[in-house]
Amino acid sequence: MSLMVYNTLGREKQEFQPLEEGRVKMYVCGPTVYDYCHLGHGRAYVAFDVIYRYLKYKGFKVRYARNITDIDDKIIARAGEMPPGNKSLGEKVTELAESFTREFHKDMDLLRVQKPTDEPGAIEYIPRMIVFIGKLIANKKAYKVEGDIYYDVAQDKKYGILSGRTTDELLVGARVEPDRKKKSPLDFALWKASKPGEPSWDSPWGPGRPGWHIECSAMALDIMGGQFDIHGGGQDLIFPHHENEIAQSYGITGKIPARYWIHNGFVNINREKMSKSLGNFFTLRDIFGRYDPMTVRLFLLSQHYRSPVDFSDQLLEDAGNALERIQDCIFRTEMYLRNKNNTVSDKIIYFSIKRQFEQVMDDDFNTARALGIVFDIVRDLNKDLIAGSEGKKIRARLDALNGFLTDVLGITAKSSNEIIVHKSQEEALSEAGLDKLLGTPACREQKIALIRARNYYRKSKQWALADKVRRYLADKGYLLRDTSSETIATLKI
Repeated sequence: MSLMVYNTLGREKQEFQPLEEGRVKMYVCGPTVYDYCHLGHGRAYVAFDVIYRYLKYKGFKVRYARNITDIDDKIIARAGEMPPGNKSLGEKVTELAESFTREFHKDMDLLRVQKPTDEPGAIEYIPRMIVFIGKLIANKKAYKVEGDIYYDVAQDKKYGILSGRTTDELLVGARVEPDRKKKSPLDFALWKASKPGEPSWDSPWGPGRPGWHIECSAMALDIMGGQFDIHGGGQDLIFPHHENEIAQSYGITGKIPARYWIHNGFVNINREKMSKSLGNFFTLRDIFGRYDPMTVRLFLLSQHYRSPVDFSDQLLEDAGNALERIQDCIFRTEMYLRNKNNTVSDKIIYFSIKRQFEQVMDDDFNTARALGIVFDIVRDLNKDLIAGSEGKKIRARLDALNGFLTDVLGITAKSSNEIIVHKSQEEALSEAGLDKLLGTPACREQKIALIRARNYYRKSKQWALADKVRRYLADKGYLLRDTSSETIATLKI
C-alpha cells in the first residue's frame, strides 16, 4: 500500500508523491511566543512530529522547518503589560519572545517532540519579507495606504482555493480586522506602519513591521524553495492564514507553495471547545504538573490527528493506565528473555507485525489504529509469557513493539523498573499532604507524585522531607539518581 495523505487542498486522501524522489520538504507553522504552550499546541506538534518520524521511518530524507513567530500584535501587547523599568518596548518584546521560546522548547522536550531541521525566527527574516512585499507591489498584487501595505484579494481569482469558498462566501461573517483604509474587508496587511513606541524596521514604505501571514510565506519559500511537499498546521489556520499564504506565494512565484496541506483537529475540554472565556484553558505546564508527559503524548495519539480530541481527567487517567500496561509488559518480557539462551528474533513474525503497522500508518498516519496494533502485541506477549513460549517468537514481538513506540510514535515506554521525572516537574506539598500521599496505594502514579514533591523539597531546601521521600522509595525497592535535568527512580532487580 502506498502512503495516502488527506490533502485539505483537494479535500480527499491522495497518494503521497514528493516532488523529489526520496526527499521530503515539510513546513509547519510554529508558535507565537507570548505565553506558555497550551494543549492545542501540544496536539499539533505531536501530530506533525509523528508525521516527521514516520516519513524518516519510510526512508525519506526529510527537511522539516517549524518557525517561531517572535514579533506579533499579541507579543507587543503582552510586553506592554510588563513593569515599566528602564527597558524600551522593543527590548521587552525581545526579552518576552526569547523567554517563551525557551519555555516552548522545554515543553516540546518533555513531550519528546524532535527538533526540526530548521527553526527560523520571524525577526531574522524581516529583510526577506520586505523583498517579498516589494515583489507583490511590483506584480500589482498589493497596494499602499498611509504607510500600510495590503494584499489586494479582488485581483486574485484563486483566492479561496484552500478553504473551498468563494470571496463572497468568505465575506459573510468573515472574522477580519476592520479597517476603513482597505479596499475590501478580506484584504490583509503585509506591512504595518509603526505606532509610537513600538518596535519597527526601515522599509521603502517607511518604518513598520510585517503582517503575520507574510512571515510564513517568506520563511517557507526561502528555506524550501519555490514549491515544497507538505505544509501543516491546525484546522484553525486553514482560513485566513494558510489561504493568505497561498495567495502571497502564488503572487510571487506563480505556484501554490505546497502540494499537500495537512491540518490537525481541535482540542475539546470535557466535550466543549477549549477557550479562555469558558475557563477550560489548560497549558501543557498545568497538565504536566498532574500527568507524566508520556501519558499526555499517548493520549494525544489515541485519536486520528484530523479528529477532534476530547480532554478530560478520566481520559488522561485511562492513558496513564494504558502506558503502565505497556511498560509492565516490556519489563516482564525483558526479564523473561534474560533467562532464555536463544533470543534471536523470528523474522517471519517480526515482518508480519511490521506490515500490519505500516498499513495503518500508510492510511493517513492513523496513530489510533497503530496504537491498536501496539496493544495487540502487548496482549500477545502477555499470553506468550504465561505459556512459556520460545524466546525468538517473543523477541520478534518485543523488537517490533519497541521499534514502533520509539521510532514512530515517539513514546518512551521505559520498563516499569524505571521512572523518569523532569526536574521542572515539581509539586509543592505540605508535610501533612506528604503523609497522606505516603498512605495511598503504592502505584506508579503515587511514585511519580512523590518524586515531584521531592523535587520541590530539594529546590526549597527542605532536606528532611526530601530524605523522607527517598527512604520511602528505597523501602519499595527504588534507588533515586539525580541528573542535571531529571530524577530517575530505578527498581532494584
